[in-house]
Amino acid sequence: MNKSDLPTGQKDAIGSLLNDHRKVDKLFKDFEKAKSSEEKQQIAITVCNELAVHAALEEELFYPAVRELSPEKFGKLLDEATVEHASAKDLITQIAKMGPEDELFDAKVTVLGEYVRHHVKEEEEQLFPKIIDEKCDLRPVAKQMEERRPELSKAA
Repeated sequence: MNKSDLPTGQKDAIGSLLNDHRKVDKLFKDFEKAKSSEEKQQIAITVCNELAVHAALEEELFYPAVRELSPEKFGKLLDEATVEHASAKDLITQIAKMGPEDELFDAKVTVLGEYVRHHVKEEEEQLFPKIIDEKCDLRPVAKQMEERRPELSKAA
């Protein structure tokens, strides 16, 4: 999905989430290529922080706004996304307590990447197109997300 193709009323909200998707995908690829323990540790911390901010924006603002627009059209997809977030957040918590010297560190970061890629695919191939088809105006939630992101980033 290309954010330049998004309708005006959806570009800022969905575009912001797409940017996050691309950023964490690159981080996971960087992790796979990393050679040193220090580099792996830094990438893991960064990816966990980025995902925490992204998940909070979706759970606090984006998902509720979309659900409110049409619970019957979006409810099931949003429920699944919330469950996927819970699994990812559990792994993020585990990774945050570990270091590269821990036995399952690489495996947990790799599995987190797999979870995230699955979640991104569902959002980009199912949820976002459905929102676009419904011509939902997401400008109000986009503004809220823009205001909330710096607060969440400081806390991460």
